[in-house]
Amino acid sequence: MYMTNYLLVDPARAADVLGYKSLEAFLVGVFGPMNIQQMSSQIYGLYTGFVYFTPFFGGIIADKIIGQYKTVYLGGVLMAIGHFLMASEKMFLLALLFLILGNGCFKPNISTQVASLYPEGDPRRDGAFTIFYMGINLGAFFSPLICGTLGQTVGWHYGFGAAGVGMLVGLVSYWLGSGLIPHDTLVEKKGAEESRKLTKEEWASVFVLIVLCVLNIMFWAIYEQQGNTLQLWADEKTNWRMLGWDIPSSWFQSFNPLMIFIFAPILNMFWAWQSKRGKEPSSVVKMGIGCLLCGGAYILMILAAKTVPGAEKGSVLWLFGTVLVFTMGELYLSPIGLSLVTKVSPKPIMSMMMGVWFLSSFIGNYMTGYIGTFYTKMPKETFFMMLCGLGIGTGIVFFAIKGKINKVLGKYV
Repeated sequence: MYMTNYLLVDPARAADVLGYKSLEAFLVGVFGPMNIQQMSSQIYGLYTGFVYFTPFFGGIIADKIIGQYKTVYLGGVLMAIGHFLMASEKMFLLALLFLILGNGCFKPNISTQVASLYPEGDPRRDGAFTIFYMGINLGAFFSPLICGTLGQTVGWHYGFGAAGVGMLVGLVSYWLGSGLIPHDTLVEKKGAEESRKLTKEEWASVFVLIVLCVLNIMFWAIYEQQGNTLQLWADEKTNWRMLGWDIPSSWFQSFNPLMIFIFAPILNMFWAWQSKRGKEPSSVVKMGIGCLLCGGAYILMILAAKTVPGAEKGSVLWLFGTVLVFTMGELYLSPIGLSLVTKVSPKPIMSMMMGVWFLSSFIGNYMTGYIGTFYTKMPKETFFMMLCGLGIGTGIVFFAIKGKINKVLGKYV
């Protein structure tokens, strides 16, 4: 929205952004001429993609050089710098670079630290990642309400600056809780564990994780449309006037984290209930269900596209219902996938394998941007049908290979 509604609308303003002319020339050279929405979608996809590319290297830095604790601090500082740079139009792309590098240091190592809170085989780990996921979404809930509202009503730069303040608060919180954080696995791996080779069984587990990562790509490609084309639908095709007040359309981004607060504990209790009766689905089946739900959610958007033609604006309930189903799909896939990676990955390369998991999200998030360029090329109904088919098709593949994967991973799934 910042790009489509403000930054790229004025060619002179866009040309003043450091590095934009070169990036635009490259993208036009590869994909041909693009309108503002298509260019914005490409940049959105590249940014959110590289946010998930750098964790692979952040995991290596933590595993081999400075440890997870210090790498998380480094990531937080870089992200704070990035948020404050976003307050300058000229520094837009440089700010994104700082955020990409900071997240690379932060994301895989904070996740690995959650896993390290529990001994191997502890059944509480899945629940811990769900709680962790709720913590992530606490920030995701308040971000649009604070930063989005400031951005749309006061000025975009105030919104971005508020995010920088939030990042500093996060760093202080991490420092205050440092006594509760597990020791770095870098320290624990001294001696034989540090230099040992992986066993045949461990290599088989690594191969299976890579297969799951490939399937993970398509989930994120359609799921992350929430920040891309679905946000444009929220801004252009949704009536946000409620109780006599025009709500900023960026509040749409709070739907998903709000629903995670509500449904994550309920789903956790449901899985515990299933587990007591020996009917809890395996991790792979849960991930397959997640893809089916994510793809199926677009059925509501297909109906919305049929119901809200032309320049008309429709009910916010179309988006609310879509995100409700999205959220259930996300809870079935994302925290379960994170937990599975920590359970299955060989200890000497755990952070690196977490980086591999996020590497699949890199490709998926870039695909979000690429797929999003078809939003203005296709009829909206056809566009949403394409996303629906991609999600459901990926879910079917999960179910087709679950037997072989369960055989390799055994007790871990």
